[in-house]
Amino acid sequence: MPAPAPRRILVAGASGAGKSTLARRIAAASALPYREIDALFHGPDWTPRPSFVADVDAFTSQPGWVIEWQYDPVRELLADRAQTMVFLDYSRARVMQQVVTRTVRRRVRREELWNGNREAPLRTIFSDPEHIIRWAWNTHATRGDLVADAARSRPGLEVVRLRHPREADAWLAATYPFHP
Repeated sequence: MPAPAPRRILVAGASGAGKSTLARRIAAASALPYREIDALFHGPDWTPRPSFVADVDAFTSQPGWVIEWQYDPVRELLADRAQTMVFLDYSRARVMQQVVTRTVRRRVRREELWNGNREAPLRTIFSDPEHIIRWAWNTHATRGDLVADAARSRPGLEVVRLRHPREADAWLAATYPFHP
């Protein structure tokens, strides 16, 4: 008999890898609650929300959930509470293609993200070290070390390393075979 599907799931990976997209898909397939961590973190004008840590704590106090694994103030809390970490270990080329496409689309369409925020003007990639495209490029190589450190210090944490979106699709179908 197969092991029961996990009920406390983190989705890790570089910015732009598709963490939120996969987390939403997992939540839909598993009927687990999902909260987008960026929406919990970013207040109006991109200011960190004072209730961020408390909100993450309250959400992950439930018996089951899906959330992305990012933001240093809650990284340890999330890893301590998770059963499974799904690591989108995609190539830098794939991640950059995805983050550039997404950022340009959001900017051109003036899509609202979280709490009234919108993508910064594209020209700010040259002046803002935290511009999402620069951030994705500069932090891509560090995600694997963060995941390895979390797994090493938590022997009970299952880490599922996925190297391509096809692997993510296959894992999702195998883990939640009866999802709609």
